[in-house]
Amino acid sequence: MSSSIDSHTSQTWGGRFSEATDAFVQEFTASYSFDHVLARYDIEGSRAHALMLNACGILTNEELADIRRGLDQVETEISAGSFKWRVELEDVHMNVEARLTEIIGDAGKKLHTGRSRNDQVATDIRLYLREAIVSIRGQMTRLRTGLIDQAETYADTIMPGFTHLQVAQPVTFGHHLLAWNEMLLRDDGRLADCAQRLNYCPLGSAALAGTSYPIDRHLTASALGFSGPTENSLDSVSDRDFAIEFTSAAAITMMHLSRMAEEMIIWTSAQFNFVDLPDRFCTGSSIMPQKKNPDVPELIRGKVGRVQGHLVALITLMKGQPLAYNKDNQEDKEPLFDAVRTVHDSLMALADLVPAMKAKPDAMRRAAGLGHPTATDLADYLVRKGIAFRDAHEIVGTAVGLAEAEGIDVAALSLETLKSLSDAVEEDVFKVLTLEGSVAARDHIGGTAPAQVRAAASRARAALD
Repeated sequence: MSSSIDSHTSQTWGGRFSEATDAFVQEFTASYSFDHVLARYDIEGSRAHALMLNACGILTNEELADIRRGLDQVETEISAGSFKWRVELEDVHMNVEARLTEIIGDAGKKLHTGRSRNDQVATDIRLYLREAIVSIRGQMTRLRTGLIDQAETYADTIMPGFTHLQVAQPVTFGHHLLAWNEMLLRDDGRLADCAQRLNYCPLGSAALAGTSYPIDRHLTASALGFSGPTENSLDSVSDRDFAIEFTSAAAITMMHLSRMAEEMIIWTSAQFNFVDLPDRFCTGSSIMPQKKNPDVPELIRGKVGRVQGHLVALITLMKGQPLAYNKDNQEDKEPLFDAVRTVHDSLMALADLVPAMKAKPDAMRRAAGLGHPTATDLADYLVRKGIAFRDAHEIVGTAVGLAEAEGIDVAALSLETLKSLSDAVEEDVFKVLTLEGSVAARDHIGGTAPAQVRAAASRARAALD
């Protein structure tokens, strides 16, 4: 595609056409309104491309100097907000090139030698996403640091552990928070893998077949900090796997953040009253003066749908495309840009919120005592006394039934009652029926014992480095 602007059509590719584009079609097909986000990366790629063209003898030293000077001015104008975007130039690439040519003259027209908008945009998006992943992982590290700090603070704080949202066994709040960290650890690994795979440079693949000019793609890739050039020109200009992979990782991350947010929302309710969130992360009601609504977690829980939708949109966008580039791919940017913003900002919000969240240990402990939480400990006790687990399970089930009939917890049954169910029961049974005894007994890697929580937090902190 030519980089000159036809005087009849005012288009960068106007030589082939005999009439101007319909005004609606021009607006409908233009992408500058959203792909201007790529301007800085487009200029970065152009600088590297110009450097390579000069090294290969395609641009003179004077032309390279002019291009650098002109690109600096374009970047300054864009940063200052004085750049005039033109709809007839369609996209960020041609807007930048046209302004560059206005500033430096014919040297600006030579910049497009050996490349196409197809490989140009593929490079720009990779540069953008590579930087975005670094920023997102930074926010993820902040959140994980906050979780680890809080886990150490609340390593001894007992709360109920749930299955089916019913009290199952006592755990420590620190253990629960480290479960959140494990989710984020996997999320961080997926983003790191994505960054590694996308870090190859398509520039020089041109429209689809490469270029006849004697270019050096390794030089360009190195100048832009890529691991190397992409291997196949057809795939280079049409591949959007990296965008789909990132959005998939982002969708999984948002799912995890939504689960965390859901628990925060439950915990702040009057029915649970496990934690308190600072007022600055909440809002009130326009009609009910007593309300304190956990808006930040609720909004994060809601935003997950956006990113999941973007993942479906991108997969659907690519599913029917033959090689190589198609105009469909213009639709890749808005879902990707929004996914980046959404996951970044959601992580940032929780990274600010989690360190300020305060547990209510008394309420947690009261709740942990409901629903016979140490019944499994009683079964384990009987097994250690030589009773087969299935028999122990039946004995404890009977004990729970008796406790329910008396309206008490199984731990409050008398020694005589427990001994009537099994001769193996002795006075030491009550040591395992306390909440502290229950959590302390899980003293192995991955367990909820306070000592294990502190050790796990120490390992998690080391992993951040």
